[in-house]
Amino acid sequence: MASDPLYRLLAWLSPSYPVGAFSYSHGVETAVEEGLIKDRASLVAWLASVLRHGTGCVDGALFAASWRAATDGNWATFDAVAQRATAWRGTSEMALESRQQGGSFLSITRTAWPHAALDEVHRRLDGELALPVAVALAAAVHGIALEQALAGYLHAFTANLISAALRAVPLGQTDGQLALAALEASVNDATLAAIAVYSLDEVGTTTPLLDWCSLRHETQYTRLFRS
Repeated sequence: MASDPLYRLLAWLSPSYPVGAFSYSHGVETAVEEGLIKDRASLVAWLASVLRHGTGCVDGALFAASWRAATDGNWATFDAVAQRATAWRGTSEMALESRQQGGSFLSITRTAWPHAALDEVHRRLDGELALPVAVALAAAVHGIALEQALAGYLHAFTANLISAALRAVPLGQTDGQLALAALEASVNDATLAAIAVYSLDEVGTTTPLLDWCSLRHETQYTRLFRS
């Protein structure tokens, strides 16, 4: 085969892909500090809420909208979604987390998996992309189906937060895998819900405690993570 979409998707969403994901906990570190996450059950409950009602909901919808615009070659719509994604962050740390990883993803993907559309978006938007938009763009121009790409993205997002929890709670590797298995339905539901979104104006979050943890983390005394 000239190219293998699955191979590319697995490469891009691997923990070894150099986007700096290991540096961020998305508020998990503060949730542990405050006793909101203290074991596997509370971790699963927290992340299920993030996926279904928080960042998973918003980023999933942004991912789907970006993928569709890039697939159709509708770059005016793509740029509008990208701008909304950059602004659609509840705290400065959430913005840094998505912007830094998105920029890193676009940079390394342009080098290792080049495509003219990636170069053009990088030039037009000065390399400033939120992570879900950057991954969706790469998936679209490299011919990776939306459902598979989005499910992979949300799986990687979930796995990274579980990895952060393993270091912060701490939990063992077996607990981590049990948590990931328990969240399979939440990842699938978030994927299907995002694909079904008709307009981004319909999308919002109902996870104020997640935003509170992110705000608290900005001034937390001891920190392992940047968010």
